[in-house]
Amino acid sequence: MSKRLRRLSTLIPVVLVAALGGSAALAGTTEDSLLSQGKPVLSSSIEDNTTTADKAVDGNAATRWASMEGHDPEWIRVDLGQAADVHRVKLTWEAAYAKDYRIEVSNDGTTFSTAKSLTNQNGATDDITGLTGHGRYVRVVGTKRATAYGYSLFELEVYGVGDSTGDTQAPTVPAGLQSTGTSASSVSLSWTASTDNVAVTGYDVLRNGVAVATTTTTSYTDTGLAADTSYSYSVKARDLAGNVSAASTAITAKTGTGGTGGFVLAAAGDIAEQCTSSSSTCIHPKTAKVVDFIKPDNVITMGDSQYDDAHLSDYNSYYSKTWGKFKSITKPVPGNHDTYDSPKYNGYDKYFGTAIAKPQGKRYYSWDKGNWHFIALDSSDYMTHDTLATPRDDQLAWLRADLAKNTKGCVAAYFHHPRWSSGDHGDNDDSEQFWRTLTGAKVDLVLNGHDHHYERFVPMNGDGNADPKGTVELLGGMGGAHPYDLSPAHPTTAKLLSTYGVIKLTMTDNSWTSQLIGLNNQVEDSSPTYTCRAKG
Repeated sequence: MSKRLRRLSTLIPVVLVAALGGSAALAGTTEDSLLSQGKPVLSSSIEDNTTTADKAVDGNAATRWASMEGHDPEWIRVDLGQAADVHRVKLTWEAAYAKDYRIEVSNDGTTFSTAKSLTNQNGATDDITGLTGHGRYVRVVGTKRATAYGYSLFELEVYGVGDSTGDTQAPTVPAGLQSTGTSASSVSLSWTASTDNVAVTGYDVLRNGVAVATTTTTSYTDTGLAADTSYSYSVKARDLAGNVSAASTAITAKTGTGGTGGFVLAAAGDIAEQCTSSSSTCIHPKTAKVVDFIKPDNVITMGDSQYDDAHLSDYNSYYSKTWGKFKSITKPVPGNHDTYDSPKYNGYDKYFGTAIAKPQGKRYYSWDKGNWHFIALDSSDYMTHDTLATPRDDQLAWLRADLAKNTKGCVAAYFHHPRWSSGDHGDNDDSEQFWRTLTGAKVDLVLNGHDHHYERFVPMNGDGNADPKGTVELLGGMGGAHPYDLSPAHPTTAKLLSTYGVIKLTMTDNSWTSQLIGLNNQVEDSSPTYTCRAKG
């Protein structure tokens, strides 16, 4: 992403007056309650670390969220924690208000529908009643600023009725539980979705009668298992009100033999913003705890480990205090933000040191573990857009030579700029030669960052078309940097999420699986078990 704009000057609050139509709006219905206060909230940008998104739902009229200066559109999104009938939204604006904006509602936080569009507003307090939206997420999208500054809200209040109010009925018992694949260290499971009078929110996976994971999907891959061992599995369903079904009929699955070279990795890109754990909206301390939970053998970072300009002082003040705990086992690559220092890469090179940043004399290198060969590429040095670099062939020539001499049966590559993305930056043509070279060599997995979301693709060929014999791309730019808007998913997208977390990779001598582990250590996505392709 581009370097941030300069910070805003503080604006003087104005006297709050009734805004919508120039008269006081009616209060919500008597059964409505305030659903948004203290709930998780995200925004498209912030003015600085004192005007973070959580300030708009803290119930304190003296604090505020503010977006960056001079940019449209900008948005703020609150997660109500459950789906609800949204009847009323009350916005208390600071002097930098929205002249035109819309209120949107979503069930999944990705696809939004418009509940109300407003134009030619005059700031102060907008109390919008009579809404009929339904969903878990409410987003206010400013499309036209009233001032030269940004958007600034003292309070965002959402009123309505949660779906779980008075719900005591448990979901139906999950059916059709089966094992869809095994390796020496993993068992993949799937089942038929349960139903509920309101909504099913997730499933508890039990191994040998003990809950080992919670997932929102109808599949799960249990990893880190012993080889040649039988395990019993069952599943329970949960709903919005916390009602839990009985356990499904148990099944038995046995792991395969071998897998003596198995290991676990943690991976993410776009990690440390200039904030600390003292701020509840500072994410990289939370994702570092997820890495601790995963307990990986190595950590892979896919670029932009530190924001904004990645000075050494920033690395030491922020990244070092969280993800720096894993520095000795980290295998990093730089991102475009590492080129914003002067000279380029100065903070990155000095923080990680030559042994980690340039283990083979360049910022691109390769390393082996078990039956796996890993290739770390410096895409910021290879890109030609955004004045990041001039066209270069030396890294591409090195890549081809490295692939040619590889003797391992499984290969993964990682670099910052993804070839394919449904995020804000979109597909990256500058990465095409990397992608075609890697797919042509039957590389099994490619990891990227840059766009701030999670996206798992089905196996693809060099043209980006689905191919069961192709390469899987995992985009994991959700290590802590604020999320970007998503575009419609690619036809080859298997899972697209605007969320934070860490990718857990479980590797054996001949296969791999991935899981997205969220901030609560729950599994938010699981891949199938992929068998490494024969090379050559």
